[in-house]
Amino acid sequence: MKAMILAAGLGNRMRPLTLHTPKPLLAVGGKPLIVWHIEKLKHIGVTDIVINTAWLGEKLAAALGDGSQFGVTILWSHEGEGLETAGGIINALPLLGDEPFILVNGDVWTTFDFASLLQVDLADKLAHLVLVDNPPQHPRGDFILANGLAATFEQQQQGEAFTYSGIAVLKPQMFAGLDNGKRPLAPLLKQAMQQQLVSAEKMSAAWVDVGTPERLEQLDQQIKQATFTV
Repeated sequence: MKAMILAAGLGNRMRPLTLHTPKPLLAVGGKPLIVWHIEKLKHIGVTDIVINTAWLGEKLAAALGDGSQFGVTILWSHEGEGLETAGGIINALPLLGDEPFILVNGDVWTTFDFASLLQVDLADKLAHLVLVDNPPQHPRGDFILANGLAATFEQQQQGEAFTYSGIAVLKPQMFAGLDNGKRPLAPLLKQAMQQQLVSAEKMSAAWVDVGTPERLEQLDQQIKQATFTV
């Protein structure tokens, strides 16, 4: 199984820290955010990792190289101008192949055990999402979790609302027939949800959307003080 780490964002909310450093290279607990993900993937035996870049992508490539220092193989998908989430995935499909792959946002941090993602059987589904309790900055959530499926609010299914963690397993077929270009992922997920093609689970681990300098600093202190078991 391969994995893709999304690392092409501008990191506007993290300025001024991201004026000269791409957000995935910002450090917490003594190592860059993206390295936590790389090490987690390596630990479960996922060693072919695609990383997309745009803003300051050359600094990411210089820092991580071909991945050999981590015991993995990094395949780079350089976009120039960012293509948004789905656009970045579509651009990287030649590197990802035809089988389901793990997708991870480069700007989140978690103690979630990625090993469970290897056990996900999509069967006739197009995607499997890992959801989390709604953080203070996003109280409404993104999707409804009901009977193991993710649903949109418009579907009005019974269930509780949760936030997408930025961790998923996707089939390349979700992007079949779509051209390269800027394209967000959420509309494609919602379209698949309308057809009951997206399964989901709720994470029972620590998770942080490292979206602001304040949350970055807070997370760094929590890791150093061993508030989280990593």
